[in-house]
Amino acid sequence: MAKRTETKTRSGDRDLHPETQMMSYGYNPFLSEGAVKPPVFLTSTFAYKTAEDGAAFFDLMAGRTRLPPGEKAGLIYSRFNHPNLEIIEDRLALLEGAEAAAVFSSGMAAIASAFLTFLRPGDTLLHSSPLYGGTETMIRKVLPEFGISTAEFHDGLHDRDITAAAQSAKGRIVMIFIETPANPNNAMVDFAMVSKAADAIAAKQGGQRPLIVCDNTMLGPIFQKPLQHGVDIAVYSLTKYVGGHSDLVAGSAVGAKVHLDRIRSYRNTFGSQLDPHSSWMIARSLETLVIRMTRAAESGRKVAQWLNTNPHMPVQVHHPEFITDNTYQEVYARQCSGPGSTFAFTLKGATRQQAFRVINALQLFKSAVSLGGTESLMCHPASTTHSGVGKAILDQLGVTEGLIRVSIGLEHPDDLIDDLDGAFKEALGS
Repeated sequence: MAKRTETKTRSGDRDLHPETQMMSYGYNPFLSEGAVKPPVFLTSTFAYKTAEDGAAFFDLMAGRTRLPPGEKAGLIYSRFNHPNLEIIEDRLALLEGAEAAAVFSSGMAAIASAFLTFLRPGDTLLHSSPLYGGTETMIRKVLPEFGISTAEFHDGLHDRDITAAAQSAKGRIVMIFIETPANPNNAMVDFAMVSKAADAIAAKQGGQRPLIVCDNTMLGPIFQKPLQHGVDIAVYSLTKYVGGHSDLVAGSAVGAKVHLDRIRSYRNTFGSQLDPHSSWMIARSLETLVIRMTRAAESGRKVAQWLNTNPHMPVQVHHPEFITDNTYQEVYARQCSGPGSTFAFTLKGATRQQAFRVINALQLFKSAVSLGGTESLMCHPASTTHSGVGKAILDQLGVTEGLIRVSIGLEHPDDLIDDLDGAFKEALGS
């Protein structure tokens, strides 16, 4: 068995900041010819020093034996683990303040693995709404084919909606899945309320408490840490802020080791792990994550302020700091440390064609889906990311034809504001 690589995590009597540890945590240069940066380990399989080592490694992988604290299993085969994967899993767990992390080939692979690890035919998934379009599709169309029923709540700030949804459940509620802030309108879900609801459900189910799983893509792991608020597992599209350069696709699940061991077992079976090169790229991105997210959030705040007071037409801005509901602001202040840089705005009373004209008139913003990259993006959710969701549901969620989602990147905010000003003038004739 291999000892965990020695990495400096403390300076004197205090812990090093996470952004400092992103430069070296989990990697020992002197195990790789002194290379300051980890190499890309392009290999499908790994050699054992002895046949006995091989047998011991497989016993560990299958869960037949356990490691002493502080040791890691040896490397077997890149569908199970490889050095680049282990480095970023260690660093993601550190950022989230978790015991363990598992990285996947996409955010949806992470979410699907969490669902299929814990849910069985006859079970019920209780979930918030709105959700990312891919998650909506899986919950509404795929899970029912596996005999898994769902119940949803739309108001994540008051317990009456989640209580009513739980009472409507057709089977045992095994998981509560939430996305907060939600895509695309930054709707907030109160962690404390969900935890209280899980306790109430457990009391009715003979002590069987549902797992709480949170999609933390929009703010995590910098501006929101769900595990500190009673959430069991945080899932991510690492494609977004963590990858941060719009050049990779990946996902992760982070949480207690007891849960992540089960999820990782299913990942190994499904074969949905991340490849070495993409893992290496995420390690690169983690080094600048704090700086990128902080700068983009500062710019996003300035762009949201301009939209909120723009001289061209009335706009509703769905930015966490510009949503005026008092309960929303109380929850935001309690569980978030910053607003992120992805939000939506609604052109009040606008048609799809008017929204398209604004998007088409932009010069700096790129018309594209996804978010969290270095470049600023803009999209129309009703016709793209959420086009597979029924119109009645979209209307109920406020995802109207006039709603436009924006992801602020690292351009100068004044240039982005000028671009928006010009687009509004051209598209709206003002």
